[in-house]
Amino acid sequence: MTTTVETPPTTAPLLDVRDLRVDFAGPRGTTVPAVRGVDLTLRRGETLGIVGESGSGKSVTALSVLGLLPGTARVRGSVRLDGRELVGLPGRELAAVRGRRVAMVFQDPLSAFTPVYRIGDQIVEALRIHQSLDRAAARARAAELLDLVGIAAPERALDSFPHEFSGGMRQRAMIAMAIANDPDILLADEPTTALDVTIQAQVLDVLRTAQRETGAALVLVSHDLGVIAGMADRVAVMYAGRVVETAGVDELFTAPRHPYTLGLIGAVPRLDGRGGPLVPIPGVPAPMAELPAGCPFADRCPLVEERCRTAEPALTGGAELGSSDAVGVVDAAGGAGTDAVAGTDAAGVVGTDAAAGTGEAGGAGRAGGADGHLAACVRAGELAERRPAPSEVYPVPPVPPAAVPVPREERAPVLAVSGLTKTFPLVKGTVFKRRIGEVHAVDGVELDIRQGETLGLVGESGSGKSTTLFELLRLAAPESGRIELLGQDASALSRAEAHRMRARLQIVFQDPMASLDPRMPVGDIVAEPLRAQHTAREEIARRVPELLRQVGLDPAHAVRYPHQFSGGQRQRISIARALAVRPELLVLDEPVSALDVSIQAGVLNLLQSLKAELGLSYLFVSHDLSVIRHLADRVSVMYLGRTVEHGEVSAVFDRPRHPYTRALLSAVPLPDPAAERARNRILLAGDPPSPTTRHTGCRFRGRCPVYAGLDAGSRGRCENEAPALTGPAPGADHQAACHFPE
Repeated sequence: MTTTVETPPTTAPLLDVRDLRVDFAGPRGTTVPAVRGVDLTLRRGETLGIVGESGSGKSVTALSVLGLLPGTARVRGSVRLDGRELVGLPGRELAAVRGRRVAMVFQDPLSAFTPVYRIGDQIVEALRIHQSLDRAAARARAAELLDLVGIAAPERALDSFPHEFSGGMRQRAMIAMAIANDPDILLADEPTTALDVTIQAQVLDVLRTAQRETGAALVLVSHDLGVIAGMADRVAVMYAGRVVETAGVDELFTAPRHPYTLGLIGAVPRLDGRGGPLVPIPGVPAPMAELPAGCPFADRCPLVEERCRTAEPALTGGAELGSSDAVGVVDAAGGAGTDAVAGTDAAGVVGTDAAAGTGEAGGAGRAGGADGHLAACVRAGELAERRPAPSEVYPVPPVPPAAVPVPREERAPVLAVSGLTKTFPLVKGTVFKRRIGEVHAVDGVELDIRQGETLGLVGESGSGKSTTLFELLRLAAPESGRIELLGQDASALSRAEAHRMRARLQIVFQDPMASLDPRMPVGDIVAEPLRAQHTAREEIARRVPELLRQVGLDPAHAVRYPHQFSGGQRQRISIARALAVRPELLVLDEPVSALDVSIQAGVLNLLQSLKAELGLSYLFVSHDLSVIRHLADRVSVMYLGRTVEHGEVSAVFDRPRHPYTRALLSAVPLPDPAAERARNRILLAGDPPSPTTRHTGCRFRGRCPVYAGLDAGSRGRCENEAPALTGPAPGADHQAACHFPE
């Protein structure tokens, strides 16, 4: 499906936010700012994307509109809906606006729904609060809404509890409840963050449908630049509680004028790119209670000048500074350049009007610049003139050259898995438990890693990726199949051999805070694997500082505790701990999924460097196919416990043979508005089938677009015969388990 974005018409604003400021109560009577003077305007039918790192104020801004902040928050400024002021509105009047005029789609629908009430009862309640409907009419309308958002058998689904829905179904039900009263504005706060890429594509399609059916404007808060590129008409980039750049979506992605925006774009791994280091943004945002004087981004900015540290730049247009003369003044950092910025700052109202979209360029105004593109940076004009690539502005860390390449068939095998299966008993009862079935978590996995390789393992939640990892790390005989680690059969390892093998096989978990003991200093955490291997005390004292330096941390910080580090630094500590015993295979279980994109880039660059420097092999598990494309040499795709396609990463990603792989790839958003709108989507119907049933034939056929177009005879083959992994020719490396591969 191809998505087109039309420039919204110039009309009176539906939502007008002016100088919004939010402070929270801090310790000892202090206040901590969360939002600092945000100006936003939204018009009917328009989609505004809000992006930025965690803590930038995105969600607080969205929640402020509906007055959903806790009592410790102090809100100032103006939020006008069709000219009506919402800030300070009495609770009863504000409640009449919520759901009827402005509706919210929360990040976590499981916590947003009341768990003890049925889905249908909650949607019916939302309808009857704002409309004069009897219960039967409201229930019929609720069923229509569930059908509109793509939930099968809506009448039956109304009687389900939230925990009986999958994550994607809960999010679709949340959207159904949000649009129940045909609101004028939908606020979607990270609505796809915790979802698989295929379910994310479904939810975004539902949001488009909801917007089309209701005519609502949409405010989409997201950290995913690909999602914003495909959905938004205009974008506001937030940093340290304020908007630092705003423009039409095409202009912002092709010619960003703030170094922060440029860094965010350069830090994103792309599905249509390959290799090379990413562009990390150095450092971490300053705590909101300790913001420095001047530009809050100055300490992380590669273009910082002395004047950046004296006054915070206003959000103004940079186009008027785009001439050669203006660029020369800015480069010289002279007074005239400062005056040019200050002169625009004096027209503060003009600047905010432009940000609000009072003109014609993508909904933005002309007052702050001829193209309505605004940035809070004294060098915005220079960036507008030069249009540099992120790597031309930010220092890109060099990746050490790899060893002389050796043909794959000549490299030593590190991991070989064939026919791996694992089932779990399905029991019922509390006191007297009885077995009523089995969960077929893994049912035919094939993996192959050679020395110095990175194998990416991908698939939806529930496909068996984590169970596969646990079977590998158990270092014991599998239920069925064969596991060979570093040339040794796992089923034949003695207890002592398994203990020694663990030094050659290490894991880095998804959540570093959960995997690091909060009561131990970092030095002891890194030394723990060495002590488990009975390493001498002198060797441990030598290795710990060396390991911390190796992952880019200061050895002097070894006495600190995990909570004193940022998320990216904690993940570096986890990597240092894994490297302590000099492993040959590093298992990485979603190691960057919980990190901001700017921090993620630094960790991925580190992993690339360590692999080249130490000759490591990686088994990299991720739901983010862009990360796999960037980092992996080979990829293995899993569906419902089985390997359905594997091969060299460029072959699988550029020429996918299995319809499931094609659907996964088509669902990955690109941080490029033009390319994203031109792509054809393959939306998979529903969720994967239950692993409690032993499926005959191809287990993907219920969602397969190829199967849907086959004749009866060909369908019979998919229904009765399980496809084997085969290539286009005997002995081919790129193989797919499909009777009718591409």
